[in-house]
Amino acid sequence: MKKFLILLFACVVIIVTSACDRVKPSILFNNTPITAENIGNLTNVFSPGMRIYYLVIIPKPIQSRYAYIQIIKKEGANERLGYKMYYGNTVRLKDEQMYYYDDYIVIHEPGTYVMKIYSKDNPTKILTMAQFWVK
Repeated sequence: MKKFLILLFACVVIIVTSACDRVKPSILFNNTPITAENIGNLTNVFSPGMRIYYLVIIPKPIQSRYAYIQIIKKEGANERLGYKMYYGNTVRLKDEQMYYYDDYIVIHEPGTYVMKIYSKDNPTKILTMAQFWVK
C-alpha cells in the first residue's frame, strides 16, 4: 500500500510539473537586433540613450492586424508608488509579422519600465507584458 501511494504521488507530481507544448505570448529585449544567433544573449537592463530592441512573440494571429504598444514608467523610490505613461503606439502588422513584431525604442530617462501589448480585437486584455530597467 505504501509503494502504491508513493507511485501515485510521483505520478501526480510529474503531471503537475511537466512542461506544456503551448507557446505563450512574450516580449524579449536586447541591446542589439534580435536574431537567431544572439537569442541567448538577452538582457533587460539598459543604459540611458541606448537602443532597446524588442521582439514580441504572438502565437495566435491578431485578426485585426493592429497591435497597441504601451510603455509605462514606474515612479517612486520603491518602484511601486505611481505610474506614468511614457510611450504609446499603434502598429499595423504586415503579412509576414502575423506571429511576431520587432522594433526598437530609445529611452533617455533612468527608471523602471513596463511594456504592455494589446490587440485591437480586445483592447482591454493584455496579450503580454514585460519589465525592463534603464540605469
